[in-house]
Amino acid sequence: MLVKTVAELRDILNETNRVSKRIGFVPTMGALHEGHLRLIQRASQENDIVVVSIFVNPSQFNNKDDLKLYPRTLEKDLSFLEKQVNNYLVFHPEVSEIYPESDDFRPINLGYLDQVLEGKFRPGHFQGVVHVVHNLFRIVQPTNAYFGQKDFQQLVIVKYMTKKLGFPIEIVACETLRDPSGLAMSSRNMRLSEVEKVDALIIWETLNFVRANKFNFSQTELKRLAIHFFEKGKLKLEYLEIVNSENLMETTDLSNSSVCCIAAYCGNVRLIDNLLL
Repeated sequence: MLVKTVAELRDILNETNRVSKRIGFVPTMGALHEGHLRLIQRASQENDIVVVSIFVNPSQFNNKDDLKLYPRTLEKDLSFLEKQVNNYLVFHPEVSEIYPESDDFRPINLGYLDQVLEGKFRPGHFQGVVHVVHNLFRIVQPTNAYFGQKDFQQLVIVKYMTKKLGFPIEIVACETLRDPSGLAMSSRNMRLSEVEKVDALIIWETLNFVRANKFNFSQTELKRLAIHFFEKGKLKLEYLEIVNSENLMETTDLSNSSVCCIAAYCGNVRLIDNLLL
């Protein structure tokens, strides 16, 4: 079922009797792939009904060309879901439905969380993410919301926002789904040639290099060696950081929860990935 307005979505969800039904929510920007499907299937197993939003959020793009080029494949997405899932509906709203004139959202202080990694290179990005997720949570009012670990910083920030604003929603983190080669599944992969997909494997290889050597070197030396390893490939590195997986601060103790995060350009396509150490 395709739903385009907030009013229609609320009518449908209210008919399901919110008191006794569990509502799962999977927010996406479309161009669905197997990684999205894994989230949706898990949500389907753990809830009575699943809302899949398809909304290319303009407020989280600080590059107009990136927004323009982001793949929009609604008909293909709907066909893909119809063959794979049962208890779901697709919410595909216009911008005015998500950001109405009566929008009462107020930016929240994310502190250090949006000043590093993606936040350092994409100023304002996470305020856009928080805004859209806040509004979608208010609209859908789910029991559980599902996010992939590939966007690790986003996951940390959504958890922070959910707790800070008191949303009674369980944030469910799902492992990154990868091609057999190791390439993390992403809608942006549609813009890669077959040769570029092979070139992009240097990201996964570098992440595994870091994990394999996390006890062999100091954090500073490991980062230096990892960057040197990465630069043997053809991609242009934007950042490689090893941080605490809970607060995203630099860490020297890799025996505790830590994560290596990478952002790089493969041709004109910006890719991100990470690996828990």
